[in-house]
Amino acid sequence: MGRQPGKRRVELPIIALLPNLATIGAICAGLTAIRFAFQQEFVVAVQLVIAAGVLDGLDGRLARMLKSESPLGAELDSLADFLNFGVAPGLTLYIWAFPGMRNAGWIAVVIYGLCCMMRLARFNVDTKSAEDGPPKRFFKGVPAPAGALLAMLPMFVSFIWSKTPILPAPAIALYLIGVGLLMISRIPTWSLKSLTIYRENARPFLIGCVAAIAALLSFPWLALTALDLAYFAGIFWSWRVAKSLT
Repeated sequence: MGRQPGKRRVELPIIALLPNLATIGAICAGLTAIRFAFQQEFVVAVQLVIAAGVLDGLDGRLARMLKSESPLGAELDSLADFLNFGVAPGLTLYIWAFPGMRNAGWIAVVIYGLCCMMRLARFNVDTKSAEDGPPKRFFKGVPAPAGALLAMLPMFVSFIWSKTPILPAPAIALYLIGVGLLMISRIPTWSLKSLTIYRENARPFLIGCVAAIAALLSFPWLALTALDLAYFAGIFWSWRVAKSLT
């Protein structure tokens, strides 16, 4: 069918498609991570999950910067989040950690994936109900991207020394379920959008960020392990702060 007579064609700047391209790139990274996990290339699989997380962090900011937010982009982003932070990490851990306990390991992966899905659904509902309000200081539960990084902590620790698990499979299964429960919990966790620093601390903060990036590039598994442990400490801290405010 051709264009309807009299219907005006609307031009769309190519740059306005960048957010959706970033989301599609994240989906491709997540799917490719699953492929490399099946090929036993676990380091590459984890790197692709992290790359998907970076792209996920960029797409929303690009959309707001370019003022090109759309319902299609929001739906793509939500689907990408479930793939990249629920399915890809879960399957990667399943293939890596549970060769000898397929059934029990699969149950842990399914619980984690369902918790991630429910966490994302709750986030979408909360976001729509608070669109006109100020940014919230705390999330309810661990966000899905942080949950994926926490779920892969046993891999980060193992990769420091070797590519094989150093923890027993039952312990990894219980840990994975625990991360899933943290995502759907009501425990307050910090929202990065609400964090502030004093102006005089801006330069030391930027230097610290550069040092953290350098550590991630030079000693990725050690740095990611430290980041996960710091996030666990941050959960306890945010819970204490939120409790003192009530």
